[in-house]
Amino acid sequence: MSDLRRLPSIERLLQNAQAEPLLVEFGRPLTLEAARTVLAEIRAAAQNGETIPGDKEILTRIHNWLYAIVNPSLQPVINATGVILHTNLGRAPLSTEAALAMQQAAVNYASLEYNLESGLRGSREVHAEALLTRLTGAEAALVVNNNAAAVLLALSALAKRRAVIISRTQLVEIGGGFRVPDVMKQSGARLVEVGATNRVHLSDYCNAIEETSPALVLHAHSSNFKLIGFTSEPTLAEVIDAAHQKAVPFLDDLGSGALLDTAAFGLSHEPTVQESLAAGADLVCFSGDKLLGGPQAGIIVGKKALVQKLKKHPLARAVRADKLCLAALSATLLHYLKDEALEKIPVWQMISEPVDSIRQRAERWQKAIGRGQLVDGLSTVGGGSLPEETLPTTIFVLDLPKPNELLARLRCGNPPVIARIENNRAAFDPRTVLPNQEEVLLAQLKNLFQG
Repeated sequence: MSDLRRLPSIERLLQNAQAEPLLVEFGRPLTLEAARTVLAEIRAAAQNGETIPGDKEILTRIHNWLYAIVNPSLQPVINATGVILHTNLGRAPLSTEAALAMQQAAVNYASLEYNLESGLRGSREVHAEALLTRLTGAEAALVVNNNAAAVLLALSALAKRRAVIISRTQLVEIGGGFRVPDVMKQSGARLVEVGATNRVHLSDYCNAIEETSPALVLHAHSSNFKLIGFTSEPTLAEVIDAAHQKAVPFLDDLGSGALLDTAAFGLSHEPTVQESLAAGADLVCFSGDKLLGGPQAGIIVGKKALVQKLKKHPLARAVRADKLCLAALSATLLHYLKDEALEKIPVWQMISEPVDSIRQRAERWQKAIGRGQLVDGLSTVGGGSLPEETLPTTIFVLDLPKPNELLARLRCGNPPVIARIENNRAAFDPRTVLPNQEEVLLAQLKNLFQG
């Protein structure tokens, strides 16, 4: 057993010159806690026969403990996976203007609920509403903290203890165990399923409307699920017309929030918010951080009378958006209003980037690293949008004996780099690497090979 008398006192450690910068950077209380924790670990190890380290090594351990505590677990990363809306990596990166708007709202007071003209209390609901109604043609709009909350609020406010009709083809589960039926149940609405798993007919809706006198007819985006084969469904306009014939409101949960036509970039057409409203939907719910390319938000647009009911519901306060979200969302919406979304919003920059441009970037990477190959590959949209849809790309690959070890080391970098394994090779897709991150990525790769 090691001689525990060799273990230094906390006071002796903190009087060491090596401890002074720790006390300055982390403060005395946290440094004291680190010293006690590290000394306790060393004492326990010494009782099992391990050697007690010197003061320098102990202070190094204290330093590492402190940095582990204060180092944030939420870190910026470089996304080289080729998945544009990578849910695990935070989905849509913000435009420079949206990030600046969020920063300005964060470091200053803001006119969140203050009317500058009257000098009286105002409403946070007005900040994005005018932009949303102008862009979509809707009568009114409301922003909450995510799309699940938007759907929950709509069902709670309009359909509690009443029937809501939905097709069985739309009862999906998306990421994180989020299930459409569970949200409906939580709202207090009564789920009425129509049709079969693969086929639903207009008559199914008409019969259910006649039999149940529902509060709503709901259409839910299939997200990351795609039904193929022997399938059929009536058009959105047909279902809306059937609902309106019986004066039943129609709620369309679009999910992805596309305001631009994805078919223009070689993808399948993703239904847009404008199309849903034009088809007659009374309310449309969608995300702010998917194809819209903004911050996490749930957006509800539609008939003013229905939106007003949502605004007045008690749940609206619980799920409301904060000033940072509203600032970033407003800046993002302005890009669409000014017809600059393709140039300013990173998601649309990535979707619209030509293959030739991506290949040129990959060639620069290969030249800078001095190794690796270029192969044709596929990027994906991700984020529950356009399932199975891909975009052609050029991938920079490194053929190494242990590619997983390289990727693990890159994940420990500053900032971490997230790539993928393809055909047992480390693969890096330029499409999802932001231009200002390229040099950082290349520097990390160079350091790994030089080391």
